[in-house]
Amino acid sequence: MRLSRYFLPVLKENPAEAQIVSHRYMLRAGMIKQQAAGIYSWLPLGYRVLKRIEQIVHEEQVRAGHIPLLMPTLQPADLWRESGRYDDYGQEMLRIKDRQDREMLYGPTNEEMITDIFRSHVNSYKDLPMTLYHIQWKFRDEMRPRFGVMRGREFLMKDGYNFDVDRESALHAYNRHMVSYLRTYERMGLTAIPMRADSGPIGGDDTHEFLVLASTGESEVFFDSAVTELKLGNRDVDYDNREQVAAVCKEFTTLYARTDETHDAALFDAIPEERRKVARGIEVGQIFYFGTKYSEAMGATVVTKEGNKVPVEMGSHGIGVSRLLGAIIEASHDDKGIIWPEGVTPFPVGIVNLKQGDGAADAACAGLEKALLAKGLEPLYDDRDERAGAKFATMDLIGLPWRITVGPRGLANGVVELTSRRTGESEEMSPEAAVDRIAQIYAGV
Repeated sequence: MRLSRYFLPVLKENPAEAQIVSHRYMLRAGMIKQQAAGIYSWLPLGYRVLKRIEQIVHEEQVRAGHIPLLMPTLQPADLWRESGRYDDYGQEMLRIKDRQDREMLYGPTNEEMITDIFRSHVNSYKDLPMTLYHIQWKFRDEMRPRFGVMRGREFLMKDGYNFDVDRESALHAYNRHMVSYLRTYERMGLTAIPMRADSGPIGGDDTHEFLVLASTGESEVFFDSAVTELKLGNRDVDYDNREQVAAVCKEFTTLYARTDETHDAALFDAIPEERRKVARGIEVGQIFYFGTKYSEAMGATVVTKEGNKVPVEMGSHGIGVSRLLGAIIEASHDDKGIIWPEGVTPFPVGIVNLKQGDGAADAACAGLEKALLAKGLEPLYDDRDERAGAKFATMDLIGLPWRITVGPRGLANGVVELTSRRTGESEEMSPEAAVDRIAQIYAGV
């Protein structure tokens, strides 16, 4: 993509309404535009990151054996009355009526609708286990929407729902989601700690939140610092192997890590003092096991192998897809701008032409662009007739992980400059070597 043909409305000054780093940089980098309080248009750069995050979530859900579908944003109120949540949910739910005076709501979550889908089509244990999920826009009418996409009213969310014939199978589904979430966040360059949490309006006894440590986090968290060293890495996990999946979950949840709602001071004080940490965290996902809370209320049953009709065991599992953009920026930035991890970057590399209009520089940049595209990597080529300083400032602000700088002086020696956004380190090499290095970096992403 050539920047002269792209829509990238960057801002030089910090917007007055932006209170935290992610909101400030998303506005300045031309990623979003506010349309109403807590409601944003996603501009091209932001949309690219959003879709990349969404794709990673999809890939890891499918890897875990979960089945995608798509449910509507509007839901009939009658389903929520069946579960008993319609009157209990509170003012965060946007309630509306259609022209036939039927009561509807803009879905904040989908437990009732997915239970209705299940009960309409499944009635035998032979069809279980089953986990269905979708990625869809949701709405919660926050009293004080703020912090950009971190606490908006409209947001993109992945929510999945497992259906199992007994408690043991449902707890395996819970564990399976935990492992798939750990892998999802690691692919995005995040350390997201699973913490024992409160279930809130979803309900249920077992729940973990995944939190990214950041000073702007909405939750106070207490944890053993050793938990931040745990990594899933590239280990091969068989999601059908209950013992293996449970062992991974035990590894990541044995060390103390809790939100303020479930904090136990006595357990925390038993941790060696140098490892006791209190910080702020950004919630980026949560998993719940709630048993038969919805299936009993809504008549979602299956016939067991023994011929008995029982309500299915359920859980729900969410990832804040749009919120993740803010969390990644909060965790990965400096005073110049965003620093995207390779897994979610809108473009893998930027090309900066130091002397636009110079025949050799223009040809070299075009050659780099073509060579990268041939390897399946789309660069952002800054071909504008701007000062070098302005081009560097734009690249630093939008945070592409790598930059190739091309100028007449370097080309006279047969080299370009490859720079890491994270470290600031630069290395001169031939254009061909720069392309190969970038391809190598992204081969494992």
